[in-house]
Amino acid sequence: MTTLAGKTLFITGASRGIGLAIALRAARDGANVVIAAKSGVANPKLPGTIHAAAAAVEEAGGRALALKVDIRDETQVVDAAAQAAEHFGGIDILVNNASAIWLAGVEGTPMKRFDLMSQVNTRGTFVTTQACLPYLKRAANPHVLMLSPPPTLDPKWYAPHTAYTIAKMGMSLCVLGMAEEFRPLGIAVNALWPRTVIATAAIAMIDGVRPENCRTPEIVADAAHAMLVRSSREMTGRFAIDDEVLAGTGVTDFDRYAVQPGASLLPDLFL
Repeated sequence: MTTLAGKTLFITGASRGIGLAIALRAARDGANVVIAAKSGVANPKLPGTIHAAAAAVEEAGGRALALKVDIRDETQVVDAAAQAAEHFGGIDILVNNASAIWLAGVEGTPMKRFDLMSQVNTRGTFVTTQACLPYLKRAANPHVLMLSPPPTLDPKWYAPHTAYTIAKMGMSLCVLGMAEEFRPLGIAVNALWPRTVIATAAIAMIDGVRPENCRTPEIVADAAHAMLVRSSREMTGRFAIDDEVLAGTGVTDFDRYAVQPGASLLPDLFL
């Protein structure tokens, strides 16, 4: 399979950034895309809403369903999955993209931030996967993709921001467990992480990062596409890096993904 035409993707946090880029890449194939995010109205601090994202998906050639969902709320998630499946006739792919970030040490991390990251990153990934599972079981080529890094126990990634690292590693540990649990069902569960920092609103949280030292979200979207068109029984439990995935498909020109071609690139966290 080389296309996502006719497939239904349920993407959390798809109103902006990497989630939106993945949605638009699928839309160009003619996919159905569920925009599941909290941003129902414009926020002056963060660009994008579910409605603007849905319009962009349809302009790109896909069909869209905008659903205002707080993935911390189990009832909202379950209802959204049911609405998506009813609207499009099922769910083929779940992309657990939604994430919260707070890069500070123990003293600088309010418990409300700790709770937010745990609830969105780890718990949100778990509850959304659980809610979509009944529909994925009936799909012809079902995939679950987490936007999370390779698991690590290296203290250098915990010391500066223990709370955030725990929350992101929780997403990755979901991959380890779910990939094996769902293997007999033919549901692929994989993770994807960018080699470099990606130019999204989140870079404001990382000291010293300038957009010109980043790649664009399209590199992650293209890598996600390459993974999601594969047979779900061929690859599961993998922690993939975006440029490695694309190199495996024959891509050699990565300058096109640079915000400023030729500029030095900053490696992302956990790599």
